[in-house]
Amino acid sequence: MVTVAILTVSDSCSQQKREDVSGQTIKEILPSDKFEICKYKVVADEQQSITKELIHLADEVKADIVLTTGGTGLGPRDVTPEATAEVCQKMVPGLAETMRLEGLKKTKNAILSRAVAGIRGNTLIINLPGSPKAVRESLKIILDVLPHARDMLLGQGHNS
Repeated sequence: MVTVAILTVSDSCSQQKREDVSGQTIKEILPSDKFEICKYKVVADEQQSITKELIHLADEVKADIVLTTGGTGLGPRDVTPEATAEVCQKMVPGLAETMRLEGLKKTKNAILSRAVAGIRGNTLIINLPGSPKAVRESLKIILDVLPHARDMLLGQGHNS
């Protein structure tokens, strides 16, 4: 079972002015026979808050995968990629590149995503967009490789 933490980055959701539909969308998409949600949290669009929570989810919760949603655009408060890059020891550009490339087939706006993916310890951190529709499309593109990615992080190589 792959353990997944969900981190929604949104000022309005953190202030309870809006429901977190994107975080709920992630929960709905992950098949329960392969993935277990170990933690769910909402934080404001503040780099320090995002960084602190990513470190907590990787180092203390020890989630196999952390999926973030929100804060990947061009807005002045969109800092999720910077926070992710700050805490990761290695980057995994193929995941974000693939989500952008496949997203481009549906909307030209996909090229404006600044999402990144990287590794902290044995945790894979992946930024997803903030809109529920884009979350659904992006996660479906990479979902099948996530168990294998976790196995590789745990040193199980290419045999699984």
